[in-house]
Amino acid sequence: MASERAIDREERQGLRAIRNFLKVRNSYDVLPLSFRLIIFDTSLSVKESIVSAPLWDSKASKFAGLLTTSDYINVIQYYFQNPAALDQIDQFRLDSLRDVEKALGVAPPETVSIDPERPLYDACRRMLESRARRIPLVTSDSQTERPHVLSVITQYRILKFVAVNVPDTQQLRRPLGELLLGSYDNVATASMDTPVIDVIHILVERSISSVPIVNSEGVVYNVFESVDVIALIKGGVYDDLSLTVGEALKKRPAGFPGIYTCSLNDGLDTIFDTIRKSRVHRLVVVDEHFRLKGVLTLSDILHYILLEGENEEA
Repeated sequence: MASERAIDREERQGLRAIRNFLKVRNSYDVLPLSFRLIIFDTSLSVKESIVSAPLWDSKASKFAGLLTTSDYINVIQYYFQNPAALDQIDQFRLDSLRDVEKALGVAPPETVSIDPERPLYDACRRMLESRARRIPLVTSDSQTERPHVLSVITQYRILKFVAVNVPDTQQLRRPLGELLLGSYDNVATASMDTPVIDVIHILVERSISSVPIVNSEGVVYNVFESVDVIALIKGGVYDDLSLTVGEALKKRPAGFPGIYTCSLNDGLDTIFDTIRKSRVHRLVVVDEHFRLKGVLTLSDILHYILLEGENEEA
């Protein structure tokens, strides 16, 4: 039997160190010393809400799930299919989202949450199981026994917490091309001239959060993200979804971060360096000519650091 390569041994040691760290820290540790939490009452209109926040049912005094970009995309699809209802969109309230899901035949999101005193490892596992990119921290009031929404932690915040506090991430040097980490086959793409509604359909059909924008040679120009849909709703663009991706990207707010790229030769050590320094939600994998090879999401990274080789360790 061939001896284990040093790079494989270090990778395994790095993964074990990260998991041990996640098992002894809890979700409170991830929260900054000072933060602001916005919670939407379910009676609020869609037009008054923003991209993502916990929902609260004031009538039942209970946590009602998490408002995400998927909900906004469902609203856009619903009104695209039912143009006669556009007149009432300003009166559309968040508690009607479940009706939209039923009309479209899509499954409602899980009202997944976790107690902030649970190990961070448990929060990560729950996020993977539910395919959630963020998870609310919900605790119980000791006097009233009613739920209390403390905050929301995201995949990015967890991975940055790891990048800052676990030096063993520098041991993760096996290249992506060897790990086959990410999506490389049949990657959905669009061009600057693709109608936005077509990209929205792709996001829904593939259950993905972004679509790389490429030219005829496959060179990456940009990425259309599900969050870009929010700018359209804020601008009242419900009935003109035939506008192109290029036109939609012009509506991004000032300071919108650019795209982050990596190559098949990069290891997670360099990617954790990027996460530590920048607000990254995904990386586009490109070759030396900036041609698209694949997409690496934070979900891919979280899945790998939690589950790779777990059975062997057990």
